[in-house]
Parts: sequence; C-alpha cells; structure tokens
Amino acid sequence: MRGRSDGGQKKKVIALVCIAAVVLVFVYLFYGSSDHRASAIEYGRKLGLGGDDDEIKQDDTSSSFSLEDGFTPRSFPVCDDRHSELIPCLDRNLIYQMRLKLDLSLMEHYERHCPPAERRFNCLIPPPNGYKVPIKWPKSRDEVWKVNIPHTHLAHEKSDQNWMVVKGDKINFPGGGTHFHYGADKYIASMANMLNYPNNVLNNGGKLRTVFDVGCGVASFGGYLLSLDILTMSLAPNDVHQNQIQFALERGIPASLGVLGTKRLPYPSRSFELSHCSRCRIDWLQRDGILLLELDRVLRPGGYFAYSSPEAYAQDEEDLKIWREMSALVERMCWKIAAKRNQTVIWQKPMTNDCYLEREPGTQPPLCRSDSDPDAVWGVNMEACITPYSDHDHKAKGSGLAPWPARLTSPPPRLADFGYSTGMFEKDTELWRQRVDTYWDLLSPRTESDTVRNIMDMKASMGSFAAALKEKDVWVMNVVPEDGPNTLKLIYDRGLMGAIHSWCEAFSTYPRTYDLLHAWDILSDIHKKGCSEVDLLLEMDRILRPSGFVIIRDKQRVVDLVKKYLKALHWEEVGAKTDSDSDQDSDNVVFIVQKKLWLTSDSLRDME
Repeated sequence: MRGRSDGGQKKKVIALVCIAAVVLVFVYLFYGSSDHRASAIEYGRKLGLGGDDDEIKQDDTSSSFSLEDGFTPRSFPVCDDRHSELIPCLDRNLIYQMRLKLDLSLMEHYERHCPPAERRFNCLIPPPNGYKVPIKWPKSRDEVWKVNIPHTHLAHEKSDQNWMVVKGDKINFPGGGTHFHYGADKYIASMANMLNYPNNVLNNGGKLRTVFDVGCGVASFGGYLLSLDILTMSLAPNDVHQNQIQFALERGIPASLGVLGTKRLPYPSRSFELSHCSRCRIDWLQRDGILLLELDRVLRPGGYFAYSSPEAYAQDEEDLKIWREMSALVERMCWKIAAKRNQTVIWQKPMTNDCYLEREPGTQPPLCRSDSDPDAVWGVNMEACITPYSDHDHKAKGSGLAPWPARLTSPPPRLADFGYSTGMFEKDTELWRQRVDTYWDLLSPRTESDTVRNIMDMKASMGSFAAALKEKDVWVMNVVPEDGPNTLKLIYDRGLMGAIHSWCEAFSTYPRTYDLLHAWDILSDIHKKGCSEVDLLLEMDRILRPSGFVIIRDKQRVVDLVKKYLKALHWEEVGAKTDSDSDQDSDNVVFIVQKKLWLTSDSLRDME
C-alpha cells in the first residue's frame, strides 16, 4: 500500500511540475526573453540596421491584443515561415478553410475575402531566409536579390519572353513582356508613333500622365514609362503567376494586386488617360461586356485603350469571331479606332455625350442610371452600363487638366465637387510642403537620397503629401479611407495615384512592400470606428520593409500607446516633434520610428 501511495504522490508531483513547465513556457513565449541575445539581432547589426534586445521566437499561434486592455506584451508571436508572404484578404487557404462558395469563372476567388477576427494571424510576418536590404532605385528596375523573392518559376515559364532571368544571386529583368519580347521601351515608342505623338514620346508633352496596365506581369511596361514622367497603376491578380506583383514592388515600380472580377476597381471615374492590355487573357465579351465597361468608367474623356492580342491580328476563325464581336461592342460604346498596326489596336473613348445620345433606343449596353455614383467603388459591384459625363464635363469637352508637371499644383477641376476653393487647395499644398520638410529633417540622420523608394500615404486627403515629394525619386500610393470624402479623384487629377481602402482590413499587397508609411490621424480614426489599433500596427509592420520608416502624425495619447509596442514590434524611435502648425490639428505630435531587420532562429539555422 505504501508503494502505491508513494507512486500516486510521485505522479501528482510530476503532473504539477509539468503544469508549471507549461505555464513557464507560455509566459516565455508571450513576454519574450531578456536573458538571451539572438543571433538574428547580430545579423541585423552587421547590416547596419540596428539590433534588438529580445530573442526572436517563432510561433505558429495567433493571439489578440488591444491597446485598451492596459496590458502591453513584450513580444508578439512570430508567424510560421510558410506565412512569410501572407496577404490576409487574398489568402487562398482562407477560402478553402471557410468553404466560401465562389464563382471561379467570375474570378471571385481572386477578389478580397478578409478573415474574421478569430481567424486573423496576429503575429509578425518573418522575412525569408537570408533577406537583404533591397537594391536601390533606379538600379532595382533591372535587378533584385533572389533571396528576397525566392521564386524562379516565372524565369523558366517566360524564358522565351524575357520577363526575367536568374543570374547568380540576383534576378534580372531585361524589360521584355508577353507581347514585347525585345523590350518595353521599343514597344512604348511604337505606340507613341501610332498616335502621332511628337518624337515618338508617349507622354505627349505631359498630356498623358496616368496609365492603367491590366494583367501587367512583372510591370516592365510601367517601369519603362517612369522615365517618360508617366505614372502607371500596374495591376494583376495573385494567380498562377502569383509573385508577379511582388517582383514589381521589389523593383520599386508602382503596382497593386487586384482583378477585373465582380467588384469595381478601387479607383474613381475618369482616372487614367490610357488603359493597356498586352495579352492579358481577359474575356472582354463576358457578361455583356461588363469588364470593358469598367475600363470605360476609369478612362478620362478622350482616353485610350491599347489592346495587344491575337484577336487584333490573327486570321483563324475563332480569333476573327472574337474580333468582330469585340469591334461591335466598342462601337456601341462609342469608341473609335485611333490606330491599328500589326498586333496592336488603340481605341479612343469619346470626349462628350453626343454619341451616346445619338444611339438608337434600346442599344446595349445602356447608359448608367442618373443616380448611380461612378466614384463609389468600395465593395460596389460592377455595372454593365456606360458612365455618361456630367453636364459640366460634357460642355467642357475634356478633362480640363493642365499638362504634367503643372497639373500637380494646378487646382483640379473636380474641387468644386467637394465645395473646396482654390485658396483651400493652395493652402493645403503649402502646408504639406512645410510638413514634409520637417519630416525629412527628422529622417536625415538615418537616410540617404536613395534610402526611400516605395511610399504609402495612409490618409491622403488631396494628395499634397505626395505632391511635396515631387523632387525626390519616390512614388506614393495615396490611400483614401472608404468612409471619408472621396478625394481620390482629386489625387488622380493631380497626376498622382492611389486607391480606396478601409484600414479595418488588410491592404492588398505583399509583406515588405513599402519603405515608408505616413500615418496621419489614421490610428485615431480607426479607434473611433471601433476597429483594433493593434491589428493596424501589425498590418503596418507586415507591409513595411525591414529598415523602413513609419511617420505617425497623431494625438499624444496615440503616440504614447504606440511607444508601448515598439519593443514588441521591433521598431525603434527615430525622432519626435510637437506640431507647430497653425492648422486645426496643431495638437498633433510627429513621431517617427524605424523597423529593425530580424530573422527567426530557424531561418538563421537554414542559412548556416
């Protein structure tokens, strides 16, 4: 009996020890450890990116935190390595797990489907093994580090089209594409020649500034347009060529994940002078031409659609049938052929409503209803109808925009839609010029002229932050919150680019996209909406490159709360300044942080 009793006591002791061990392990993972120094931090120090005092522990769990809990974790869990390229709202695994019933023929599986709160990965996204600071622009247009995007299948699949070539530890981009194997520059000059533009320069003296490239591949078309002062929104889905947009962004070329599916594109009407499709494999005839009508919505008066595809030149019966049907559709849409040569056709949209009003009654597609807002895009379904011009635009016979670069600082014609005056616009432009000067003074100890390339303004208003950066070799993704004034059309009218978005959800881009995030009042705003500020901080960390910067311009309360999370996020303070504006948000504080480079222990072991 004593033996049995002793055995029972031993079992109880062992059980208690095991429970205590589990508790200690949980506390260790949750709070981090200050007793060990991770070699990952030494790796960061060697690259001149600073270090950290916590060991980077890897965890495949997700947990939820809130700034209001009164609890500040010393560390966040680190996502498993397989999530190093996680895009929460474009996660195909989520679609499978939630058993969403989507119509694949309508590309719904490539549209946004965000995880509910209980399925969010509230953890830090690890960089891939051996991650390096990206190559600087403009050199990055032509080459990137292979370890940063360790996917070479496109180089083999598109080897005959010169999309990309693997050379040692780099991936090179010769400038080819599906339709322009011998270089985007020659293809672009050919298009300009087709339109009879002076000196075969596509920007046409600054009149052609904003371009939309659908099915863009690795965005070499948009990359080569930058030297012509043409800004391109390069769009492609996260499909079988799943890393094409990731390569574009790593190169420092403006690009975004998206698809022509069932929802409107996140851009206002009359945003682009030119849309482009080079063998983009889109069925433009489906659903009464709804996808082509969506392109029509975002084209400016007199805008062009350049279409390079077998249907434009092939003589087999199937292609001829598609060509005839597509030609009939665009004719009913009042588009005219501006030029056609070899394998490319360029259609032009009308300048006024005259052609629409002259169509026979019952002609399809119909005009959109008068109460349909062509600028409402967030979560709005596409419509198979033609967006007519307002009476004002019809009489103006064009967009009324100044050529670039005067367009950047000229009051946009659509200011009147918001009741804004020219004086308000000019004051806003000057105010943000002064603010950006202050930002760069604070950043100067940590930056060189080429440190920053990809920038996001998370609450862009009229785009004056981006306008103040004109002389710097950067591009800015201007984000306009979905529930505020829809000023994104003013941003496009200034020759800039951006998208509508809700910061209660993840942005449609890859991890490690941006070198700098500008967060003006955005944390305060989502707090008022009842969304999680910590979720947003983790999202900002996801899309920020290691060694990248965050400029927070917000209330002191918010800055104090963010400071509590710096250690857990592996961010460090760069500088701070009390707002000295005479503007309405003069009680704001400017607070700048830098993200450190860290790698998981597993990643370092793999490197060794």
